[in-house]
Amino acid sequence: MKANLTTLLYHAIQSLNVVISEEQITLERPKLIEHGDFSTNIAMVLAKQVKKNPREIAQSIIDNIEKNNLFKKIEIAGAGFINFFLKNEALISVIQEILQQKKAYGRNTKGGNKKIQIEFVSANPTGPLHVGHGRGAAIGDSLARLLEFSGWQVTREFYYNDAGAQIDNLTKSVKARCLNIDVDNDDFPADGYRGDYIKEIADSYMMGLSINCGEEIIESHGDIADDDCIKKFSVAYLRNEQDQDLANFKIKFDVYSLESSFYKNKKVDEVVSLLKSNGFTYEKDDALWLKSTQFGDDKDRVMKKSDGSYTYFVPDVAYHLDKWERGFHRVINEQGADHHSTVNRVRAGLQGLKKNIPLHWPEYVLHQMITVTKGGAEVKISKRAGSYVTLSDLIEEVGCDATRFFLVSRRPDSQLIFDIDLAKTQSNDNPVYYIQYAHARIEGVLKQWGGNINSLSNNHPYSYDSLLEKKLIKKISEFPELIETASKDLAPHQIANYLKECAAEFHSYYNDSKFLVKDESIMLGRLSLIYATQQILKNGLSLLGISAPDSM
Repeated sequence: MKANLTTLLYHAIQSLNVVISEEQITLERPKLIEHGDFSTNIAMVLAKQVKKNPREIAQSIIDNIEKNNLFKKIEIAGAGFINFFLKNEALISVIQEILQQKKAYGRNTKGGNKKIQIEFVSANPTGPLHVGHGRGAAIGDSLARLLEFSGWQVTREFYYNDAGAQIDNLTKSVKARCLNIDVDNDDFPADGYRGDYIKEIADSYMMGLSINCGEEIIESHGDIADDDCIKKFSVAYLRNEQDQDLANFKIKFDVYSLESSFYKNKKVDEVVSLLKSNGFTYEKDDALWLKSTQFGDDKDRVMKKSDGSYTYFVPDVAYHLDKWERGFHRVINEQGADHHSTVNRVRAGLQGLKKNIPLHWPEYVLHQMITVTKGGAEVKISKRAGSYVTLSDLIEEVGCDATRFFLVSRRPDSQLIFDIDLAKTQSNDNPVYYIQYAHARIEGVLKQWGGNINSLSNNHPYSYDSLLEKKLIKKISEFPELIETASKDLAPHQIANYLKECAAEFHSYYNDSKFLVKDESIMLGRLSLIYATQQILKNGLSLLGISAPDSM
């Protein structure tokens, strides 16, 4: 509808001998339905170019709009706004379109089937996934679903930092527990991991168990002196556990990449060699530095420390060079806000390679911290993890659907308070329950009716005259625009907010209306509207990886 109206306006404006593109025509949805279904300020935008009063321009545009069956009336308001009021036939066409397209309604081809890679979660294999990883998982997966819905060819990717000091600390921690050194003992590694899960790994290692990890089987020999075997077994154990947590959270990845692989295949050496040969490094204080200030960073960064080890962003540059060489049109990294400092370093390193990589490649979506509360108090630790709340704790407490919704429902760059008590509440105060209940309520009415559901997509002689009906139709018709905006802004939280609004409009209509009435035209007209609403709720929930239950 919005696209049709934009085209009509574009052709009408041509009669004014004005040079303008369709992209310059802005159509808004008035907040109040009394102000129409659509509104545009194009007359005021053109006033300077046309050198006429905006209201006069608005009238000329209206006079030149092609005759059609879309509008009941078109009005000029205020300084020159043009407000459009849709005919009943146009409202019916919205419902028909939804019921005909079903789960495809709202899809677009903006992505042009171009390749896009989304990296998210990417947890270090040193412990169970925490709630921050959960927020990254919910946002990243919803982004992937949203961009697929918008015509992109999406690859979901998980990057394991399976090298470096943290892995060494994990190995030392497990070894200490194999030796029955308690975490409170002075002999336990100072920077070691103290959660109960370390004891679980140590016990499994000493029992000689095997772990399925990706396509490999990692075996334990129970040899406390074999640090390399302890390391491989511990990493495999935690990777396997993280994979299970993510599966329980409805998260699937297409590709798993290992930091260690970029050392093995010499990609890290290649990056360092290129940066050196391109003149973007220098030596100082027995360290190798990157001239990152030449690419907008606030200071130059150490690449190779005096002990010969690389700083953590160097393999990240190698990893992103690998992404570039795989031919992704866009790359999006969904990470915690603590990665903010790495953005400029990675981009600087990529620019220094002189591979024609775009200046602001990759893109970043950084999420803020989460505070978990229960009983009005903050929950800070899990006994098993030792120092934080795990994702599995949250899923066990409130379920997958509520966890996903709450973690994705706010802007990523805003801090989030996860209220466990609210997430478990079966009331209208709980947004995910409120939305799912709307879907189930509609299913209940349709089952009680018991008619042929496919007949509802036909054109029924019913006039949608009530304010509540018009508001609900207006809301469900906004879904395609929502998809375009949320995809462009990389903002799946917009879908969560939209679904709450859509559910609110439905519940108001439901509480005020009767559906199974004797007059068939009234009954079928109202049933068609709520069935279309149910489809919108289902489509939106699917984009967030949340179920749409038929009963509650």
